Amino acid sequence: MELLGGNSLPLCGESSSSLRRDYEVFLSFRGPDTRLTITDSLYAAMSQAGICVFKDDEKLHVGEEIGGELLRAISNSKIYIPIFSKNYASSKWCLRELAYMVECSKRDEKVILPIFYGVDASYLKLRTGSYGKALRKYERQFGKDTMKQWEEALREVAGIKGWNLKDHGQHKLITLVLEEVLGKLTPKQRNWCDGLVGIRDRMEAVMELLSLGTSDVRFVVIHGMGGIGKTTLAKSIFKCISSRFQSRSFLSNIRDKDILSLQQELSCEILGIRYRGTIDADEGRDMIKERLNNKKVILVLDDMDKEDQLMKLAGESSWFGPGSRIIITTRNTYFLALETDDQDDNIIPLNHRDFYFYEMEEMQSDHALQLFSKHSFKRDSPPYDYIDISRKIVKTTGGLPLALEVIGSLLHSKSMRTWKETLKELERVPNQDVQRKLKISYTKLKYEHQQIFLDIACHCIGYERIPAYYMWKACGFLPNTGLNVLIHLSLIKVFKDDRLWMHDQLRDLGREIVRQECVPHHGKRSRLWCPTIALNVVQNNLVNDELKVIYLASCNYLKRTPNFSNCMNLKKLVLKDCARLEEIDGSINQLGRLKCLEIKGNYLLERNIFPTVPLLLDSIGGLKFLSVLKVERHNGVRKLPHSIGELLRLEKLSLRLCCNLKELPNSIGELRLLHHLDLLQTGVDALPDSIGRLESLRELILSFTEIAKLPHSIGNLRQLKFMDLSYTKIRELWKSIQTLENLEVLWVNGCENLEGEIPSEIAGLSQLKILNLSQTKVSRLPMTMKRLFNLRELDLGHCMWLQLLPDLPTSLTNLKIKSSSLQAVPDLSNLTNLDDLTISDCGYFGGNIIVRGQILHSNLEWLGRLHQLHVLNVVFSDSNMHPTNLSALCQLQQLDMTCADPQSLTGLPSSLVVLTLRDVKTPITWSLFSNLNNLSKLNLRECPLREIEFDDVLGQLENLRRLVVASCKSLERLSNLTSLKEQQHLSVYECPQLIEIKSEPSLTGDCSSTERPIPGTLKLETLCSFDAQGCKSLQKIPNARDTFVFRCPMLDGFARRSRPLGPPRLRDSPEKEDLSH
Repeated sequence: MELLGGNSLPLCGESSSSLRRDYEVFLSFRGPDTRLTITDSLYAAMSQAGICVFKDDEKLHVGEEIGGELLRAISNSKIYIPIFSKNYASSKWCLRELAYMVECSKRDEKVILPIFYGVDASYLKLRTGSYGKALRKYERQFGKDTMKQWEEALREVAGIKGWNLKDHGQHKLITLVLEEVLGKLTPKQRNWCDGLVGIRDRMEAVMELLSLGTSDVRFVVIHGMGGIGKTTLAKSIFKCISSRFQSRSFLSNIRDKDILSLQQELSCEILGIRYRGTIDADEGRDMIKERLNNKKVILVLDDMDKEDQLMKLAGESSWFGPGSRIIITTRNTYFLALETDDQDDNIIPLNHRDFYFYEMEEMQSDHALQLFSKHSFKRDSPPYDYIDISRKIVKTTGGLPLALEVIGSLLHSKSMRTWKETLKELERVPNQDVQRKLKISYTKLKYEHQQIFLDIACHCIGYERIPAYYMWKACGFLPNTGLNVLIHLSLIKVFKDDRLWMHDQLRDLGREIVRQECVPHHGKRSRLWCPTIALNVVQNNLVNDELKVIYLASCNYLKRTPNFSNCMNLKKLVLKDCARLEEIDGSINQLGRLKCLEIKGNYLLERNIFPTVPLLLDSIGGLKFLSVLKVERHNGVRKLPHSIGELLRLEKLSLRLCCNLKELPNSIGELRLLHHLDLLQTGVDALPDSIGRLESLRELILSFTEIAKLPHSIGNLRQLKFMDLSYTKIRELWKSIQTLENLEVLWVNGCENLEGEIPSEIAGLSQLKILNLSQTKVSRLPMTMKRLFNLRELDLGHCMWLQLLPDLPTSLTNLKIKSSSLQAVPDLSNLTNLDDLTISDCGYFGGNIIVRGQILHSNLEWLGRLHQLHVLNVVFSDSNMHPTNLSALCQLQQLDMTCADPQSLTGLPSSLVVLTLRDVKTPITWSLFSNLNNLSKLNLRECPLREIEFDDVLGQLENLRRLVVASCKSLERLSNLTSLKEQQHLSVYECPQLIEIKSEPSLTGDCSSTERPIPGTLKLETLCSFDAQGCKSLQKIPNARDTFVFRCPMLDGFARRSRPLGPPRLRDSPEKEDLSH
């Protein structure tokens, strides 16, 4: 892989020191001839397909012989692709590579796939042309032997069947090469179940039950004890087959979630619907039932344990379209039990109606040993000296994957003595007692790591890591070390969004450890996670000195917190969604060891409650060890007590959504250890000058406040990394901003008062990675912008006063520019790292253009050189585009562009998934789309055409599922609907002149007629679904299994129609249908 710095690196996450890995493809080419054309395009296409490809770099050409990195790259590759161009033979290095490739292909049975770019195979036979001349020149320089070796290599490759550019065109040629390469590599490529021990046989068994070739709807239940691998199996199957379904969703940890949130998640993933307003679970069930019955769905319901969950999420097979599959994982099948005369309630039938059952049994002994070895030795089998003891330990786990993983991780790099001691402990525990086996790992932990484990098990699963981190740090636990220990022991995981996770078996273990601290008396335990029990314990004074964590949630009748004077060792107190809480009892300030205090109101419920006493008392300064204070969503907070400055150990202070908080006390500057300050959507309109004394502050969030100016002292926050000023009243960025030398993220979006030029001093932010200036009145960026060498994302969306762009740093990967004042389309061809690019001279509101720009001609030829692009949006209001070929953008997946004349778009990449064309003014040449086999959605917006005639090309695109025609104000007719397929969806929005939708092609092409269609004459093919909104002239609609109509008055109140599925001959004909229902 060739990087900007000129170094050659492999793909797939390898480092520069790891060139000895096995490559799959080696490209040999003459740089000046083809590097920026077919070579880059072919390289990008193979990279996107997951092929590990080496692209030759001229900087590796040192000396007179192939050696070092280049030698290893050729030797390790499996397929060689020489790209023969006019001057290929004029490069001695190309000839050396070719000769060595031929030698390797004979010795190791490797494959050579030649491409002829502007030359024929006859050139390689040296009868005529530049190749013969080049060899004669090299004969004098290197001698006859070398020349003969190169000549034989050329002649041999000339006899291999390859591809010639003149026969196919570049895009088609790349497609053919890619297919050939994938075909030859497929047997050797990784399988989706690699690394998952013993899963293949289980997957095959479940796949047999799924029977994907049938059109019935099936429920497959995977059941077994906790930790045995049900979820892992379900995830593997989901990844393997989900692409075969129209819609897909994986709902995890159902047992721990409420029904409504699960319904919202399902609706969002499958239907793209986010609930607005309040609905209950029954309404959610009805929405799922109505909207999924025409979709082929793959749905996984993970860790289900109640019948009500099933009935509200996937009640019956009739809810889903033909071929749908619902996979359920559960620890028991009692809630699925069928009424039977058999007295044994534990008998589960192999199948019953739509339900098929698969029982997860313990792992086979060889698979169990392999999994254990992966965690204990980081290899598939134990060393010879450890085989016997490993088998004995594996036997004690009962083949439970979770136990194998945890105990194996525990013993990694430990002595034989430790192994023997652990084996003795395991053998004392019955095989059936999973928790006691897992507890062995817990007992090996240091005290502070045990405490972190118990905190996560009782309170922190699913929560962000940072607040807990500050609490553990205040306890002296070294949280980074503790978390790393727990991760390496497979006891916890930290997900990508920085949230903590723990397997439910381990969660239950942690809570059982706490319960065993004192079984009969809750108040004598260290942690209380059940709000009802916690409130009862505190109110009735049933606590002792061991209680460390109290969690009070949704105590809706609690107006004043109970007396905490007997909880002197309390370290964490959470008061969450106590809607009527008005007062914190003064005893809280006696909790001298409290590390974390969280008070979260239910903003929607308590907004009209106005406490008569301050929610936070002046004496809060007595909490000398407090490190985290979160008071959020509570109108009872009108001001902070001056004593807050006495919380000298405070590291995180969050007051977000306390709308009645108007100011901060000057004493805030005493919090010298504060790392995080969050004032989002408070009533604060100014910061005290003492804010500059927060020398440890790293995150400052001021969004949606009334702050118009920052104090000069803000420049003293030299440790600040993240600053959010979005949607404030800020008028300018201060010139001393350069003193924030560690700032990485700056959000100033939505600041309507920010105008004029950004100060040139911004270049002093040498660590800045993300800058968001969208929705501001900024008119000019400084020339110094190019000195922001670490900048990755720059958002200038809806900066309507911005006229020109300076040179931008080449480090950018994400750039958005939207300005109606743009004077010309900038040439951004040097930004070769761009992944996501948006350029527009339009202003939008509600998806429609409300402000038009002034660019009349747009030359976008440079776009073809941005080979890393995945998302491209180029929208100009009144611009004629020069001929543009985008076929080289082989990683592009989303394209949205203005295209008045589709013929000016001379090529599109086959990688496209979503395509939007705007302002099309001439008939669409559908053949342009013929290579878009990955296209899933096509949008046509704001096109001033009177007729759009579909084409058979669209019906041949196997992945095309949805077509949208929107805001075409002059459109009168859609024709040739028969070219679409039954599984496709057609949506028509805001086309007020649309009269008819025809099944047949247009006969005359004359769109001038306004004659209304004759009722009852349309015979339209059946689509999967049809939507029409805001089409006030539309009288006839196509035959679809699911139809939705809104604001189409000519259809006489037609609201929605769902058709029963069945053979076409059983359906009512369109002529006989009453369209008013």
